[in-house]
Amino acid sequence: MFKKILIANRGEIALRVIRTCREMGIKTIAVYSTADKDSLHVRFADEAVCIGKPASADSYLNIPHIMAAAEITNADAIHPGYGFLAENAKFSEICGDHNIKFIGPTPDQIRSMGDKITAKETMIKAGVPVVPGGEGLLENVKQAKGLAKEFGYPVILKATAGGGGKGMRVVWNESEMEKAYDTARAEAGASFKNDGIYLEKFVEEPRHIEIQIAGDRYGKVCHLSERDCSIQRRHQKLLEESPSPFMTAELRQRMGEAAKKAAGAIGYESVGTIEFLVDKHRNFYFMEMNTRIQVEHCVTEEVTNFDLIKEQIKIAMGEPISGADYEPTMHAIECRINAEDPYNDFRPSPGKITTLHQPGGHGIRIDSHVYAGYTIPPYYDSMIAKIISVARTRNEAINTMSRALSEYVIEGVKTTIPFHQQLMKNELFISGNFNTKFLEGFTMV
Repeated sequence: MFKKILIANRGEIALRVIRTCREMGIKTIAVYSTADKDSLHVRFADEAVCIGKPASADSYLNIPHIMAAAEITNADAIHPGYGFLAENAKFSEICGDHNIKFIGPTPDQIRSMGDKITAKETMIKAGVPVVPGGEGLLENVKQAKGLAKEFGYPVILKATAGGGGKGMRVVWNESEMEKAYDTARAEAGASFKNDGIYLEKFVEEPRHIEIQIAGDRYGKVCHLSERDCSIQRRHQKLLEESPSPFMTAELRQRMGEAAKKAAGAIGYESVGTIEFLVDKHRNFYFMEMNTRIQVEHCVTEEVTNFDLIKEQIKIAMGEPISGADYEPTMHAIECRINAEDPYNDFRPSPGKITTLHQPGGHGIRIDSHVYAGYTIPPYYDSMIAKIISVARTRNEAINTMSRALSEYVIEGVKTTIPFHQQLMKNELFISGNFNTKFLEGFTMV
């Protein structure tokens, strides 16, 4: 059993880890930037250490500062949360060098899935379906045009070290290729210090469906069903749900087995997510693996009654995974509440929350780190809360979410609450007939 876990993160995920640690009888250490000195994760942890100035590079991405905090507080494990250093193989390696357990996969496992070209090659060897595309990184725009002609337009250029839509461009015809190629490389280099890009066939009208998995050091892997993440803007998820309204029992079984193959191919030890694109004919293709806990893990927890953070900690302690494959027994929907103005192209809206009333009632869970009087800093991700509704059916979950959103009051900053209120009343969303392009035809009223 770990005695003390340092949480190398901030906001709601830091609070989420603190809660599970407290239930397990484990002490927690919060780290924080000067911008986060009044954050709730600092208040509720057993100890707290300031690790630097507001900029992420000076604080939450500053490995020497985080390791110093772990050493002076005698932490025996570090939980990275999501984002920041959660998928940083070097950080995982440094933790091991200091005899501090990194609560996540091994450095080699992170590396094997962190580079998308390597991950794709691994999946092909494991027999997991992948999107047709070129082998290896593109050397020049001429090669890109040749491959596009071979596979047929549209194609998509992707950064090999990327995520979150950075370094990604869809190309619909040859005349667009040169500009898209140059832009994708420049954006990849600026975002990831690696301008390598590759090309794949672009899957039209896709659903973004991911499978939650867990694996232990004894070679056992299980899946905990799927999440549909197709409601997204510029490749950033806004809503997730489980089970997917597009899913069938047969497709879930095939995708679950493929996800277990993917994790088993690298001997994966932790919780993680295999992300797939699924076309309108229910053909699915491996997209990437997230070697960490996901923002939307709460959706899976609600439909399976399974604490994924606890499972992650137990796996890191050397315990075998707790269960077999899970089927969803309820329906859950998660809306991400961001400090953004949906009437102004989702422009960020940092500032002080003057009034806050959070909804409650049967079937509602809220994971948040904000409170009345809290000032949202401009330096980090704009998500300030996740609201999750859970019910026996999808329609009931939508109705519960709609009711809860009508009670949600946040004043002082703009938020995405009005967007989600309109989404819950949208006929296409209610029917389940949508894909990742859904928001291109959505207008705020």
